[in-house]
Amino acid sequence: MSIQAKIYLVGAGPGDPDLLTVKAQRLIRSADTVVYDRLVSQEVLDLIPHSASRVYVGKVTGHHTLSQKEINALLVDLGRKRQRVVRLKGGDPFIFGRGGEEALALARNDIAFEVVPGITAAQACAAYAGIPLTHRGLARGVQFVSGHSKNNETLVLDQAALSDPEQTLVIYMGLANLSRIIRDLVEAGRPGDTPAAIVERGTTSNQRTVITTVDELQQAVEQHAITSPAMLIIGQVVSLAEELEWFMPWAKEMELKYA
Repeated sequence: MSIQAKIYLVGAGPGDPDLLTVKAQRLIRSADTVVYDRLVSQEVLDLIPHSASRVYVGKVTGHHTLSQKEINALLVDLGRKRQRVVRLKGGDPFIFGRGGEEALALARNDIAFEVVPGITAAQACAAYAGIPLTHRGLARGVQFVSGHSKNNETLVLDQAALSDPEQTLVIYMGLANLSRIIRDLVEAGRPGDTPAAIVERGTTSNQRTVITTVDELQQAVEQHAITSPAMLIIGQVVSLAEELEWFMPWAKEMELKYA
């Protein structure tokens, strides 16, 4: 099957290669060049053909292989030189993946592109931890919130997003600003005994889930030495995790903990 010359912004999902879409897998297997992020799992990277060029552009807090501006320029350059370029992004390209910025750079330089959605970490981490993001009688909605500001600016969270007890709150990249997030939650009126979960490395063989409360969230993160990537889930739906937990990673070091 021939693929026209364009950049494919492909969601790699949260880590479990079985959660890739059929289209994402097909594009990865037929790519000439793959530009990929830090959070793309090794199992997904193993699908890249040996003949394809690999370009790593991963970012860690305080250290970026390339700046976002440089990544945008790289994609534009590759779009002019290569036929099948896959820009592989963890989760979904348009949910805290800066895929919109990359798509704009391509559009403004007349580079053909296509967006291939992926399962975002909020959905996957919650599901693999046994937490329904919405549930009748407990949560009538869900909000995805970034716990990290661009250029390390002061984090400012919407009080309305934090205060509604019938909204599940899912916070991406929240560990670095955890103390501020907890303070803002309390100031917004979320009770300290509101159930909270931290899902570390969700959907992978190293997944760990810690169930706690807003008041005990900081202590739980420190006690269990939680590291990035980790998803924070706040709301009454977290109380269902103990009954609905189903995912038991096969890695011996995995440990499901209830703080």
